[in-house]
Amino acid sequence: MLREQDVGHRIVVRRIVGSRAGRPVFSDALGELVELTETHLEMTTRQGRLRVPIAEVHRAKRVPPTRRPTADAVIELELAADEAWPAPVRGRLGDWLLRSADGWTGRANSALPVGDPDRPLPAALDAVERWYAERGRPAIVNTPLPLAAPVGAELDLRGWESRPLVLVQTVPLVDLTAPGGRVARAATATAPAVELTAAPSDDWLTVAAGRKGGLPDAARHVLTAVRQVRFAHAYDGDTLVGVGRGTVTGAGRWLGLSLIEVLPEARRRGVAVAVIGALAEWAGTAGATDVFLQVEQRNAAAVTLYRTLGFTTHHTYRSRVAPS
Repeated sequence: MLREQDVGHRIVVRRIVGSRAGRPVFSDALGELVELTETHLEMTTRQGRLRVPIAEVHRAKRVPPTRRPTADAVIELELAADEAWPAPVRGRLGDWLLRSADGWTGRANSALPVGDPDRPLPAALDAVERWYAERGRPAIVNTPLPLAAPVGAELDLRGWESRPLVLVQTVPLVDLTAPGGRVARAATATAPAVELTAAPSDDWLTVAAGRKGGLPDAARHVLTAVRQVRFAHAYDGDTLVGVGRGTVTGAGRWLGLSLIEVLPEARRRGVAVAVIGALAEWAGTAGATDVFLQVEQRNAAAVTLYRTLGFTTHHTYRSRVAPS
């Protein structure tokens, strides 16, 4: 049977869809698992989103992806994502990265265990705990999966908490920007105008603060200390109704999307698609060829939107937090 660790991966489900002559009739579905609860599972298939009650599941298992990313590909993308979300306080433990930003967001306040820490794994995690303790911060480790599965197993032994699974999703940039491409097909007649700026406006920062619970000085560093960055402002008249942030990192290959936010009164009007489209057009002129974003797998609305735009899960990660 499936487990929470299977969310974000390809699965096949054999489900009971009826009966004939006293025997169950089965149907198979292949797709990506986006939600798993005690009562149902949800998956995305080529035909769309499918919700299956657990009581109707005869068999279900994970299947290999059509293309499994190599360890080098996962590391490349994780480093591009780190470059796109730069913590102001940084350290190294061999190849591992240590990051701190006054507690603002898990990504900017966690160790990234990719590569060789230059010491045995238990000693490396002891050093991570000391580094964060010296800064008065809880120790957090982001574990890209399955690359950092050995790190996760060691953290399990130490009783570290697991935060919700995050999907690292990608799509070729041309799929968003081509005439008649996915952004064009998903656009609506009521979509607002989008303005891109090299620095966030005060209104943009207010929206971001509302989503992230304030903006300390370290947050402004994380948001702006990237050489190629744009802040999207979507307006309905003079009213800001949506924001987004785009960066180009990873030797110019990757557009990173973050803080895509639409005010409640403007939802279902194509605002998020317009914001993503504007950032994609800008990234194309900057030479980017691929797009990534990070989204919690439990955020069903966002996962559905990104699936509509062609995003698929490259890999996943969990933030692990040391016991207090």
